[in-house]
Order: sequence, then C-alpha cells, then structure tokens
Amino acid sequence: MTRETNKDRVVVVTGGASGMGLGICRLFARNGHPVAMLDRQEEALEREAGALRAEGANVLPLRADVGNRNDMAAAYDAVRRSLGPISIVIANAGISASADFLTMSVETWQRMIDVNLNGVFHTVQLAAPDMVARKWGRIVTISSQAAQSGAQDRAHYAASKGGVIGLTRSLARELAVHGITVNTIPPSLVDTPLARAGVNSGEVPPLEVIAQAIPIARPGTPEDIANACEFLCSDKASYITGQEINVNGGTWM
Repeated sequence: MTRETNKDRVVVVTGGASGMGLGICRLFARNGHPVAMLDRQEEALEREAGALRAEGANVLPLRADVGNRNDMAAAYDAVRRSLGPISIVIANAGISASADFLTMSVETWQRMIDVNLNGVFHTVQLAAPDMVARKWGRIVTISSQAAQSGAQDRAHYAASKGGVIGLTRSLARELAVHGITVNTIPPSLVDTPLARAGVNSGEVPPLEVIAQAIPIARPGTPEDIANACEFLCSDKASYITGQEINVNGGTWM
C-alpha cells in the first residue's frame, strides 16, 4: 500500500474562522493538507479562506454550527465531495461566558453544553467512520484549563470542557484498535479575538496583566496551539493517545 502523504490527509477544523481555529487551519493548509474550515462566521470564513487560497492552499470554507447535528452532517457531506474522506479532526469550536451559578438559567447552561460538549460529539462521531475505514486517524479536542482547576462564575463552561476531557479519554480507549489516536489540548490564556473581547467588555483584566501569573509570562498564541496539534496529528505521535497536552505556559502542571 502506498504511504499517505499530507496531501492525502483531509483535515477538518471547527471554529476555523478566527483565533486558535484559524491558526490551526493556516498551519495545516500551509503544510499541504486539504483543510475544511467550519464556522458560523460566514464573512470571516470567506475572507480567511480567500487569503489562504491566494497562497496556493487547498481550503474549503463551510458555514456550520457544531451544536446542530444536521448542520454538521451536511458540512461533512460537502467535505467528502470536495476534498475526500476525513483523516484528521480538530474539534476546536466553543463558546465562553460568565454566569453566576445560583442565578444561571437552564437555557444558558444548555447552550454551553450544546456547543462545547455536544458539538465535540457531533464533530467526532460524524468523521470517525472515515478513519475506521482507513485504519488511520487523528483527533484532537480543544478543552480548557478551566476544566482542570475550576472557574469562578463559569461552572457551565468548566463542566462542558471537563466533559470534553472525559470524552477524549474514552474515545482514545475505544478507537485505538482502529489506528486512531485521540488527545486533548486544554489551553489557558490565549490571545484570541474572543479573549480580547472579554478585555474590552471589562469582563477580564488586560491579557498582559493576567499573564504575569503564568511562569512563561505571556499569553499563548494560536500558533502555540497549532504547533501542538500538528505534532499530535503526525506519524511521530502514533504512540500518544488519551492525553492532556497542557500548552499553557506552565499555568497548570
């Protein structure tokens, strides 16, 4: 059998229009992978996909809400038609918001679970049959350091990301027999548009102030997360599965 190259391995990245997801899309696309960029932000998707295409990358922007099963099924059908079977999935899409637990509405709780946990379920389950058929696959979920330490006024967020960590470990055990590895990256402070929006709204202090509590005293970058994803999805990481890869500057050890 001919050994697969990057050009044979189709990558799906959710939340691919900005922040960590965009950084991941850029790295994989520039390294020769066909990349499906899934996001709800259609304008940003088209703009960023256009920029990558101008560099010669093979990318497919698709509007999809990870919390909506029908959206994801339709997006995956389009990926298979345009790019081929899916080999690598980065389940990155997520939302975050503050909410006092004692007054949190059921709707607020449910939306967080629908996107951050159910969204990972949809993202992975719909892609896994392609990997099983090829006896090779890489899955990376993006969880959060909040799930490791807890988070003030973000119980729903920490719970959803804790579910992602548990799901990752379970899938690592279940899918290993099919040649599929499953790992999670729980970032801490990362300089993304979402993080900057929290600063601008006054919800959190400036990122540079928060970073002073981190041993490596700077915010992480989307490129930091992308580099870890690239390694975990390579042949060099074939014996790594079910792990939390803490790309966080030493925030959580």
